[in-house]
Amino acid sequence: MPPSPFSSQFSSGDATADRRADYARMLAEGGDFAAAAELIEQALELTPDWAAGWFRLGEYRDKTGLGTAADAYRKTLALRPDDVFGARLKLALIGAEQTPDRPPSRYVEGLFDDYADRFDTALVEKLGYSVPGKLAGLVTPHGPFRITVDLGCGTGLFGAEIRGRTERLEGFDLSLNMLAKAQAKGLYDHLGQSDLSLASNESGLFGDLPAQRADLVSAADVLMYLGSLETVFPLVLELLSPAGLFAFSVEDAGEREGFVLRDSLRYAHSEAYIRTLLSRFDLDLLKVENTVIRMDAGKPVHGILFLSRKPD
Repeated sequence: MPPSPFSSQFSSGDATADRRADYARMLAEGGDFAAAAELIEQALELTPDWAAGWFRLGEYRDKTGLGTAADAYRKTLALRPDDVFGARLKLALIGAEQTPDRPPSRYVEGLFDDYADRFDTALVEKLGYSVPGKLAGLVTPHGPFRITVDLGCGTGLFGAEIRGRTERLEGFDLSLNMLAKAQAKGLYDHLGQSDLSLASNESGLFGDLPAQRADLVSAADVLMYLGSLETVFPLVLELLSPAGLFAFSVEDAGEREGFVLRDSLRYAHSEAYIRTLLSRFDLDLLKVENTVIRMDAGKPVHGILFLSRKPD
């Protein structure tokens, strides 16, 4: 899955600081995080308001086990309160803050805007990403479908799997760059920007489009970027027509309860947590499938696929 879009070199506006930051990055890539931290500190002496530099300093200090990583992340937040770098997630991972219920929307948007150009190649060819095909396999026996709403559609990987089984295909994503890639594939009848962490009137899923219009709502590899799913299930219920299907995937939290933040800055959810939400929102569980959803750093990432139905 995508690395932080801010792990690459972004100009500080000062040529000398940029050179030192570039050397720091090379040292970090070689595993010398202590030396990298020293160099990025020198760069920040020249450009103290460079938020991306402070974030990288936090990462380098964290890798060396320095407790001062939290100070660098908090400086990042002070300079960028919108938390475009995901500094609050980093603070949670090192125990300096409580785990947030969801990541900052601006962070997720920037992450995938940066990743859009290489998304299909990196995810499918290099990491063996298989959720779209597996999720389509769960829903295909229940089709064909009149209207499918693909939440977090990305570049259209699930759309390509389901296009031949649905009359109308709508895709929604937080990232405009992802939506542009999906548009270029010509799969969708409608594409729109949406934020699943918001209430229905702010989410971007409705507008001039009617509620209860979809007989299939999908969320392939999306919910791990949300944490708490308390806003998602009401949105899905509002989208689904009676007897409509909701098919989705999560990363498996194993024996952990609820949802947990991983080092990858993605959330994993327990099967018990999902079952509780399905029951609370009156969605009938039709099928559960445990599977490997991708590789990450050479190791399999375990996930769970769910197929549920809204009562008729």
